Amino acid sequence: MERPFWRYRLEIEYDGGPFAGWQRQTNALSVQQVIEDAAAKFTQGTAHCYGAGRTDTGVHARAMTAHLDLPKEVDPFTVQNALNALIRPHPVAILSAEEVSEDFHARFSAKERQYLYRYVTRRAPLALEAGKAWQVPYALDAEAMAEAAQHLVGKHDFTTFRSSHCQSKSPHKSITEINVTQDEERIDLFLRAPSFLHNQVRSIAGTLDRVGAGRWSADDVKDALEATDRTRCGPVAPAEGLYFLKAVY
Repeated sequence: MERPFWRYRLEIEYDGGPFAGWQRQTNALSVQQVIEDAAAKFTQGTAHCYGAGRTDTGVHARAMTAHLDLPKEVDPFTVQNALNALIRPHPVAILSAEEVSEDFHARFSAKERQYLYRYVTRRAPLALEAGKAWQVPYALDAEAMAEAAQHLVGKHDFTTFRSSHCQSKSPHKSITEINVTQDEERIDLFLRAPSFLHNQVRSIAGTLDRVGAGRWSADDVKDALEATDRTRCGPVAPAEGLYFLKAVY
């Protein structure tokens, strides 16, 4: 019996600014579409690509894991180089490619996802990081943000931090770790968990901004979580500060 497809694991970096998110759309360009179209060109057949996460419009990725199904076997080195050549000039880079078994699934095989949210606290416009961070024109207390974030670690009902459009069957999620670090005007919020709800990370980032600015206390974050009420959430942080870092398998 002829084999129906060959599966490849990809690690992908992309600037989410020009895209309507990861997932293919009917009326806007997506990262998935760019990769599938490039793969179809060099294989002369239909290609399907599935990511470990479904990043929203404007969200970036440092190393998004995806699996790509091709209609014929191709050397992984050729897969990487051909995709990178055909994807141009879109800001997407295939960092690596390797052939894997049909049992590997970028989304369902993942044990953990890691995200980074970046704030830059200054009034001057961003030149090097324009579109790559949330510019906040006031000081943030990173230590207060880190303290408040610990109320969100563990398994909780995250209804407060969940988009009204979220399609997940349950609002219950387990966050393994949240860290807040500061390097002068740059503040990085790091989160890891088996999976996240739609807009959960950006909702947490916006809420912690209120803590950093001194408008909320750590107890206010705890109370908002326990309220399981979307209206108790802080503002949803802008997409340009969010990065999908990696998936763990």
